[in-house]
Amino acid sequence: MKISNVMSRDVQLVNPDDTLRGAAALMKKIDSGLLPVAENDKLVGMLTDRDIAIRGVAEGKGPDAKVRDAMSAEVKYCFEDEDVAHVAENIAELQVRRLPVMTRDKRLVGIVSLADLATEGSLPKTAKALHGISQPGGQHNQSRPRV
Repeated sequence: MKISNVMSRDVQLVNPDDTLRGAAALMKKIDSGLLPVAENDKLVGMLTDRDIAIRGVAEGKGPDAKVRDAMSAEVKYCFEDEDVAHVAENIAELQVRRLPVMTRDKRLVGIVSLADLATEGSLPKTAKALHGISQPGGQHNQSRPRV
């Protein structure tokens, strides 16, 4: 099965010059913890609720700070024609919960999440992805170093 069959297509975007307050309000409205950041019809970053907390609030940036000040500029993504099992493996390896979905000519067409994989009905793929992203040492690791 292809990612295009399980991804969410209704994607809301923010601009790098939007405020963190505006992005947070949009996250609340659509009940999502992630927003793709686009500029001039190009995906330039991703903003998570965690980015707002860690790179925004914790670093003293106020609600009127720009999205570009807190977003992750390195964007990991998958293609709409990729196999679900392959993308689940990538999600585990990258230790992320969501990936933007692009066409082969790099146009954003959706977002795929662990929830999308779970509702697709492939529990082994979802479990493997969840196991992978739950390993210590990921980008957003909260485990304490072992002494």
